[in-house]
Amino acid sequence: MDYVLTTDALSKHYGHFKALNECTMHIPKGAIYGFVGKNGAGKTTLIRLICGLQKATAGSYRLYGMDSADKEIAKARRRMGAVVETPSLYLDMTAEENLKEQYRILGLPSFEGIPELLKLVGLENTGKKKAKNFSLGMRQRLGIAIALAGDPDFLVLDEPANGLDPQGIIEMRELILELNRKRQITVLISSHILDELSRLATHYGFIDSGHIVKEISAQELDAACRKCVRIEVSDTKALSWVLDSMKVEYKILSDTQADIFDKINITELTLALATEHCEVRSIDEREESLESYYVNLIGGGEHE
Repeated sequence: MDYVLTTDALSKHYGHFKALNECTMHIPKGAIYGFVGKNGAGKTTLIRLICGLQKATAGSYRLYGMDSADKEIAKARRRMGAVVETPSLYLDMTAEENLKEQYRILGLPSFEGIPELLKLVGLENTGKKKAKNFSLGMRQRLGIAIALAGDPDFLVLDEPANGLDPQGIIEMRELILELNRKRQITVLISSHILDELSRLATHYGFIDSGHIVKEISAQELDAACRKCVRIEVSDTKALSWVLDSMKVEYKILSDTQADIFDKINITELTLALATEHCEVRSIDEREESLESYYVNLIGGGEHE
């Protein structure tokens, strides 16, 4: 598989505190990589390291195949755009003026790409309105436009939906999906809104105490979080016998409960159990969410 970013035992220590502890991760080209962890788990630290804002204590990373120790790593970073923590904006400037300033910083030859960028992030009609008068969602979208100014093919977003209202979250989701699908931009997105992340991510990395606990594709996660029917009966021995005869996949949870993973005819099952003098007490559909998967993997607590 072709990876945009890999880290190898990447570590960052502050005295005795290990913000990152031998963190190893793999972000495939073309992915939307959901980066999930509690407060203080190390997500922002890792993002700051790969953006060159801090230096690692130990370990390394490769960006587009270039080692972090290589003198030319800055060239690889030019293919990145990032919004770390809060967008860096000139609040007394308009959206267009902010982008012009970024174009100057990057040494771009002309401003001709600015109208397209403003339209892409939905800020084409802001005119002379200054960034200090923008809503939080508009500021976030302007931050992404600035990150896109150098035409990167890897975008790093640290909590892009943080503090947004429901409409702002939807707009942010649609923008990220468009950048990924239409422009083939690989996205690393750190977010504590797990339900929203599950609508976006193609891959996940779960981090705890500065260490990647698990990496999994959305497809693998869907298989792990598959739907089932939970049934409560008076006797699971009878239930097992009936389900075996129906050649249905199931898992016995207790003397009275079981999960059934195949589609079943409820009427047929109930009648078959009745002939075995087994009473059906309740039936309900269940589906494990990204959040419940995360809690089972890492444990409860606040998310970053």
